[in-house]
Amino acid sequence: MWFGTTALPEYGVRFPTEDDLHLFGDVAGKKLLEICCGSGHSLKYHAERGAGELWGVDLSQKQLDNASRLLRESGYAARLICAKMEDELDVPKEYFDYVYSIYGIGWTTDLQGTFDKIASYLKKDGIFIFSWHHTLNYCVAWSCEERKDVFEDDKLVMTKSYYDESYFKMPVHDSEIVLCNRKISTYINALAKAGFAIEQLIEEADEESLHATGEVDPKTRKAQMLPISFCIKARKL
Repeated sequence: MWFGTTALPEYGVRFPTEDDLHLFGDVAGKKLLEICCGSGHSLKYHAERGAGELWGVDLSQKQLDNASRLLRESGYAARLICAKMEDELDVPKEYFDYVYSIYGIGWTTDLQGTFDKIASYLKKDGIFIFSWHHTLNYCVAWSCEERKDVFEDDKLVMTKSYYDESYFKMPVHDSEIVLCNRKISTYINALAKAGFAIEQLIEEADEESLHATGEVDPKTRKAQMLPISFCIKARKL
């Protein structure tokens, strides 16, 4: 169902791209590991930029099959592993220049354990980059668009406590997903405990959304008021 959805150069919904942020810089000859690589589009992005070695991990074998096919048809290859990010992965330690995850890390059921393991895969001074839904996105809604059963006026309202990190269910297409809405401080503190120094925290909207006028969709209007996505770049100490 998710084929090429939110992949580099995109970091997230209504969010600046890698072309704007340049978080990776020159990856030519570098070793990269993607956590939750999905259909392989971000791996392909780095392959096109001369990455020296590409690895990808995903829970879904079906997605890895998609990634393998996409890369093969484009003339590239990556080492793909079907596993949970919480597991001790069969990858070399202190080996990678970059570990990254584009809209995937928030699925983890063990944030601290996952960050600890990611740190072990990176060389000293290696870079960890990840993006995910911003916590506020699930705490605030447009009253008239998303809560017509409760609110009548067109305004932003708090529908969930920012401090509530319990799991919740959300409908997606004809299915349902379960997510944990962690605070931004939870991510930052877990990174620090894992031995990372944060170099950048980005919680902005893209220029197109910020400057959109006239009749715009509810998500764009929301992005003009609060961050929909966030991204962190951290360095292993």
